[in-house]
Amino acid sequence: MNLFRFVADLMHLASVVILLLKIRSTRSCVGISFKSQLLYTVVFLTRYLDLATKYISLYNTCMKIFFIGTSFYVLYLMKFRFKATYDAGLDTFRIWYLLVPCAILAGLSTREYSVLETLWTFSLWLESVAILPQLFMLQRTGEAETITTHYLFALGAYRALYLFNWIYRYVTEAHIEWVALVAGLLQTALYSDFFYIYYTKVMRGKKFELPKMV
Repeated sequence: MNLFRFVADLMHLASVVILLLKIRSTRSCVGISFKSQLLYTVVFLTRYLDLATKYISLYNTCMKIFFIGTSFYVLYLMKFRFKATYDAGLDTFRIWYLLVPCAILAGLSTREYSVLETLWTFSLWLESVAILPQLFMLQRTGEAETITTHYLFALGAYRALYLFNWIYRYVTEAHIEWVALVAGLLQTALYSDFFYIYYTKVMRGKKFELPKMV
Protein backbone atom coordinates (compact mmCIF):
# COMPACT_ATOMS: atom_id res chain seq x y z
CA MET A 1 0.00 0.00 0.00
CA ASN A 2 1.20 3.52 -0.80
CA LEU A 3 -0.40 6.95 -1.00
CA PHE A 4 -1.13 6.73 -4.74
CA ARG A 5 -2.88 3.40 -4.40
CA PHE A 6 -4.81 4.50 -1.32
CA VAL A 7 -6.10 7.69 -2.99
CA ALA A 8 -6.88 5.71 -6.14
CA ASP A 9 -8.97 3.28 -4.08
CA LEU A 10 -10.79 6.22 -2.52
CA MET A 11 -11.54 7.64 -5.98
CA HIS A 12 -12.84 4.24 -7.04
CA LEU A 13 -15.09 4.10 -4.00
CA ALA A 14 -16.23 7.66 -4.70
CA SER A 15 -17.14 6.77 -8.29
CA VAL A 16 -19.43 3.96 -7.11
CA VAL A 17 -21.03 6.13 -4.42
CA ILE A 18 -21.64 8.94 -6.95
CA LEU A 19 -23.19 6.49 -9.42
CA LEU A 20 -25.52 5.03 -6.78
CA LEU A 21 -26.39 8.53 -5.56
CA LYS A 22 -27.27 9.56 -9.10
CA ILE A 23 -29.53 6.56 -9.67
CA ARG A 24 -31.19 6.54 -6.24
CA SER A 25 -31.69 10.31 -5.86
CA THR A 26 -33.06 10.86 -9.38
CA ARG A 27 -34.75 7.43 -9.55
CA SER A 28 -33.40 7.27 -13.06
CA CYS A 29 -30.73 5.51 -15.11
CA VAL A 30 -30.77 8.10 -17.87
CA GLY A 31 -27.31 8.55 -19.35
CA ILE A 32 -25.85 5.39 -17.78
CA SER A 33 -24.68 2.52 -19.98
CA PHE A 34 -25.92 -0.86 -18.76
CA LYS A 35 -23.31 -2.52 -20.98
CA SER A 36 -20.44 -0.72 -19.28
CA GLN A 37 -21.83 -1.66 -15.88
CA LEU A 38 -22.14 -5.28 -17.01
CA LEU A 39 -18.52 -5.28 -18.16
CA TYR A 40 -17.37 -3.87 -14.82
CA THR A 41 -19.26 -6.68 -13.07
CA VAL A 42 -17.37 -9.20 -15.20
CA VAL A 43 -14.13 -7.39 -14.33
CA PHE A 44 -14.74 -7.70 -10.58
CA LEU A 45 -15.88 -11.32 -10.76
CA THR A 46 -12.86 -12.46 -12.77
CA ARG A 47 -10.39 -10.42 -10.71
CA TYR A 48 -11.62 -11.31 -7.24
CA LEU A 49 -12.16 -15.05 -7.54
CA ASP A 50 -9.31 -15.46 -5.06
CA LEU A 51 -11.69 -14.31 -2.32
CA ALA A 52 -12.44 -17.96 -1.73
CA THR A 53 -8.80 -19.12 -1.73
CA LYS A 54 -6.56 -16.33 -0.41
CA TYR A 55 -6.76 -13.86 2.48
CA ILE A 56 -4.58 -10.74 2.23
CA SER A 57 -6.11 -8.29 4.69
CA LEU A 58 -9.45 -7.13 6.04
CA TYR A 59 -9.16 -3.97 3.94
CA ASN A 60 -8.53 -6.00 0.77
CA THR A 61 -11.40 -8.40 1.47
CA CYS A 62 -13.87 -5.62 2.25
CA MET A 63 -12.97 -3.73 -0.92
CA LYS A 64 -13.45 -6.82 -3.06
CA ILE A 65 -16.83 -7.63 -1.52
CA PHE A 66 -17.91 -3.99 -1.85
CA PHE A 67 -17.15 -3.76 -5.56
CA ILE A 68 -18.70 -7.11 -6.44
CA GLY A 69 -21.80 -6.38 -4.37
CA THR A 70 -22.36 -2.84 -5.64
CA SER A 71 -21.79 -3.85 -9.26
CA PHE A 72 -24.60 -6.40 -9.01
CA TYR A 73 -26.76 -3.85 -7.20
CA VAL A 74 -26.31 -1.32 -10.03
CA LEU A 75 -27.29 -3.98 -12.57
CA TYR A 76 -30.40 -4.76 -10.49
CA LEU A 77 -31.38 -1.09 -10.33
CA MET A 78 -30.95 -0.66 -14.07
CA LYS A 79 -32.54 -3.92 -15.16
CA PHE A 80 -35.49 -4.06 -12.76
CA ARG A 81 -36.04 -1.15 -10.34
CA PHE A 82 -35.65 1.71 -12.82
CA LYS A 83 -35.81 -0.21 -16.07
CA ALA A 84 -38.28 2.25 -17.62
CA THR A 85 -35.67 5.03 -17.49
CA TYR A 86 -32.95 3.05 -19.30
CA ASP A 87 -32.75 3.75 -23.04
CA ALA A 88 -31.33 0.64 -24.70
CA GLY A 89 -31.65 2.38 -28.06
CA LEU A 90 -28.70 4.60 -27.12
CA ASP A 91 -26.63 1.84 -25.52
CA THR A 92 -25.73 0.00 -28.71
CA PHE A 93 -22.00 -0.71 -28.41
CA ARG A 94 -21.28 -4.38 -29.23
CA ILE A 95 -19.45 -5.63 -26.17
CA TRP A 96 -18.26 -8.81 -27.91
CA TYR A 97 -15.84 -6.53 -29.76
CA LEU A 98 -14.23 -5.98 -26.36
CA LEU A 99 -14.66 -9.36 -24.65
CA VAL A 100 -13.08 -11.48 -27.39
CA PRO A 101 -9.90 -9.37 -27.93
CA CYS A 102 -9.41 -9.09 -24.15
CA ALA A 103 -9.67 -12.87 -23.80
CA ILE A 104 -7.07 -13.31 -26.56
CA LEU A 105 -4.74 -10.75 -24.97
CA ALA A 106 -5.11 -12.47 -21.61
CA GLY A 107 -4.06 -15.75 -23.16
CA LEU A 108 -1.02 -14.13 -24.74
CA SER A 109 0.12 -11.99 -21.82
CA THR A 110 -0.67 -13.92 -18.63
CA ARG A 111 2.31 -14.68 -16.39
CA GLU A 112 1.20 -18.28 -15.90
CA TYR A 113 -1.51 -20.45 -17.37
CA SER A 114 -3.57 -21.04 -14.27
CA VAL A 115 -7.27 -20.21 -14.13
CA LEU A 116 -6.95 -17.46 -11.51
CA GLU A 117 -3.93 -15.80 -13.12
CA THR A 118 -5.41 -15.85 -16.62
CA LEU A 119 -8.72 -14.44 -15.42
CA TRP A 120 -6.86 -11.75 -13.43
CA THR A 121 -4.99 -10.73 -16.59
CA PHE A 122 -8.25 -10.77 -18.55
CA SER A 123 -9.83 -8.45 -15.96
CA LEU A 124 -7.02 -5.91 -16.43
CA TRP A 125 -7.49 -5.75 -20.19
CA LEU A 126 -11.27 -5.66 -19.90
CA GLU A 127 -11.26 -2.90 -17.30
CA SER A 128 -9.13 -0.76 -19.62
CA VAL A 129 -11.90 -0.71 -22.25
CA ALA A 130 -15.06 -1.32 -20.18
CA ILE A 131 -15.86 2.40 -20.24
CA LEU A 132 -16.16 2.46 -24.04
CA PRO A 133 -19.93 1.70 -24.17
CA GLN A 134 -20.47 4.57 -21.72
CA LEU A 135 -18.33 6.99 -23.72
CA PHE A 136 -20.02 5.82 -26.93
CA MET A 137 -23.41 6.50 -25.34
CA LEU A 138 -22.28 9.98 -24.30
CA GLN A 139 -21.10 10.63 -27.83
CA ARG A 140 -24.52 9.66 -29.18
CA THR A 141 -26.46 11.89 -26.81
CA GLY A 142 -23.96 14.75 -26.93
CA GLU A 143 -24.45 15.72 -23.27
CA ALA A 144 -24.65 14.35 -19.75
CA GLU A 145 -25.92 15.29 -16.29
CA THR A 146 -23.28 16.91 -14.11
CA ILE A 147 -23.41 14.11 -11.53
CA THR A 148 -22.78 11.55 -14.29
CA THR A 149 -19.68 13.43 -15.39
CA HIS A 150 -18.45 13.48 -11.77
CA TYR A 151 -18.85 9.69 -11.69
CA LEU A 152 -16.83 9.31 -14.88
CA PHE A 153 -14.16 11.71 -13.67
CA ALA A 154 -13.71 9.79 -10.40
CA LEU A 155 -13.52 6.51 -12.32
CA GLY A 156 -10.91 7.90 -14.72
CA ALA A 157 -8.90 9.48 -11.91
CA TYR A 158 -8.78 6.13 -10.11
CA ARG A 159 -7.06 4.48 -13.07
CA ALA A 160 -4.73 7.43 -13.68
CA LEU A 161 -3.61 7.33 -10.03
CA TYR A 162 -2.91 3.62 -10.33
CA LEU A 163 -0.36 4.47 -13.02
CA PHE A 164 1.52 6.52 -10.44
CA ASN A 165 1.19 3.58 -8.06
CA TRP A 166 2.98 1.30 -10.52
CA ILE A 167 5.67 3.90 -11.20
CA TYR A 168 6.19 4.37 -7.45
CA ARG A 169 6.47 0.62 -6.92
CA TYR A 170 8.96 0.33 -9.75
CA VAL A 171 11.16 3.07 -8.21
CA THR A 172 10.91 1.87 -4.61
CA GLU A 173 10.54 -1.91 -5.02
CA ALA A 174 11.87 -2.59 -8.53
CA HIS A 175 8.49 -4.26 -9.13
CA ILE A 176 6.37 -3.73 -12.21
CA GLU A 177 3.24 -5.35 -13.62
CA TRP A 178 3.56 -4.62 -17.32
CA VAL A 179 0.05 -5.71 -18.26
CA ALA A 180 -1.44 -3.49 -15.53
CA LEU A 181 0.73 -0.56 -16.64
CA VAL A 182 -0.09 -0.89 -20.36
CA ALA A 183 -3.79 -1.46 -19.65
CA GLY A 184 -3.80 1.59 -17.36
CA LEU A 185 -2.15 3.74 -20.02
CA LEU A 186 -4.75 2.59 -22.55
CA GLN A 187 -7.64 3.38 -20.21
CA THR A 188 -6.24 6.80 -19.32
CA ALA A 189 -5.80 7.57 -23.02
CA LEU A 190 -9.47 6.71 -23.65
CA TYR A 191 -10.41 9.26 -20.99
CA SER A 192 -8.20 12.04 -22.39
CA ASP A 193 -10.92 13.87 -24.35
CA PHE A 194 -13.36 13.47 -21.49
CA PHE A 195 -10.86 14.90 -18.96
CA TYR A 196 -10.26 17.93 -21.19
CA ILE A 197 -13.96 18.67 -21.66
CA TYR A 198 -14.64 18.03 -17.95
CA TYR A 199 -12.00 20.60 -17.00
CA THR A 200 -13.01 23.23 -19.55
CA LYS A 201 -16.77 22.88 -19.05
CA VAL A 202 -17.89 21.27 -15.79
CA MET A 203 -15.15 22.71 -13.57
CA ARG A 204 -16.02 26.16 -14.88
CA GLY A 205 -19.75 25.77 -14.27
CA LYS A 206 -20.71 25.16 -17.88
CA LYS A 207 -22.88 22.40 -19.33
CA PHE A 208 -21.05 19.22 -20.31
CA GLU A 209 -21.46 18.71 -24.06
CA LEU A 210 -19.77 16.55 -26.67
CA PRO A 211 -20.04 16.79 -30.45
CA LYS A 212 -23.16 14.69 -31.06
CA MET A 213 -22.91 11.69 -33.38
CA VAL A 214 -25.10 11.80 -36.46
